[in-house]
Amino acid sequence: MFSMHPPLTPQRESYLLLTLAGIQFSHILDFMIMMPLGPVLISSFGMGTHEFGLLVASYSFSAALSGLLAATFVDRFERKRLLLIVFVMFGLATLACGLAPSYATLLVARGLAGVFGGIMGAMVQTIVGDVIPFERRARASGVVATAFSLSTVAGVPLSLWLANHFGWRAPFMLIAGMTILFVIVGLRILPELRQHISTDKRTHPFAAMFAVLRDANHLLALLLSALIIFSGFTVIPYITLYAVSNVGISQHDIPYIYLAGGAATLFTARRIGHWADLRGKVRIYRMVATAALLPLFVVTQVGVVPLWLWLVCTTAFFILVSGRMIPAMAIITSAAQPKLRGTFMSLNSTMQSFAMGLATTLAGFIITQNSSGQIVGYEKVGYVAMTANVLAILFIARIVKHDQRAGVPDVALK
Repeated sequence: MFSMHPPLTPQRESYLLLTLAGIQFSHILDFMIMMPLGPVLISSFGMGTHEFGLLVASYSFSAALSGLLAATFVDRFERKRLLLIVFVMFGLATLACGLAPSYATLLVARGLAGVFGGIMGAMVQTIVGDVIPFERRARASGVVATAFSLSTVAGVPLSLWLANHFGWRAPFMLIAGMTILFVIVGLRILPELRQHISTDKRTHPFAAMFAVLRDANHLLALLLSALIIFSGFTVIPYITLYAVSNVGISQHDIPYIYLAGGAATLFTARRIGHWADLRGKVRIYRMVATAALLPLFVVTQVGVVPLWLWLVCTTAFFILVSGRMIPAMAIITSAAQPKLRGTFMSLNSTMQSFAMGLATTLAGFIITQNSSGQIVGYEKVGYVAMTANVLAILFIARIVKHDQRAGVPDVALK
């Protein structure tokens, strides 16, 4: 019989969430830094938009594969130990990225980083689902989501500063160093979580995965997750390229995009989580996702504009497109049966990573660079993103919280 982890004190819960946010920070920064480094990498390796898209997508596709494999074993092990072991391997793979001598070796190293990063992201959300009660889970997801804000407001600008002064390899060295720090913190702060481990013998390693996939509610939640991610990552990887090539933004001004967007989401992420817990997760998701249609349209359509106006557009994009994930992840996490949550979240990570890779690759084939270096076809990418976003808005109310199926009323799903 599965039993929840004993409730933590408010202080211990805060330390736990901040530690998970730190681990997530390393993972997100490692993924995000490739996008603003796009113009530098294209110049350094002499590649085009298709090759750059593959470089970004290799991380996502590898993460999808590792999430699928992790679903066969993740619920068989204690959460803390598995997370920290995978985190160490992620740090080594990121170090390999910084040492890569060629495009081919960088492509392989990015794939290895994605293998371990995909498992890490699933484990972080699984621990939140195991430890934090549903009535506070959106707020907790908001705290962990500040990792995205911090990576954009501090991590990306610092990484770009290092890249401008010491070369494109420096950001990867920084992330590898941070891994050591957060492993030490995690050893002290993270609780051991064994309550999910079943004493029942399983006939084959895919038993838990099949158990997840037999549940129709799980399948609906996984599809929703993929739609949300797909709608964002058709646009996100190419924002920097479009800004430099079409909008007229200087490469040296790119850090301001991430500084402004990250600073804004640092405040809005927790506020969105708080609203979702109070007013209903589906309701707040629909509001934020509907509002996100405007920046999805504008960012992919605008021509040459002043830096300040571009910052307004991209900041709204960061706030709303990333803000959708806070109530959505609370709903998706709570759709899982607790004893299968680790397997479910690994499969969710697989779906998200596959959606990222598919979106990045598809957008990379839609857009091209003309003879003057401008990006052509980005507006079509925007229409694809908006369509997926609308589908997710229409679809989200079909997800049922696990406790609600068991007869526990849930005022949050309204």
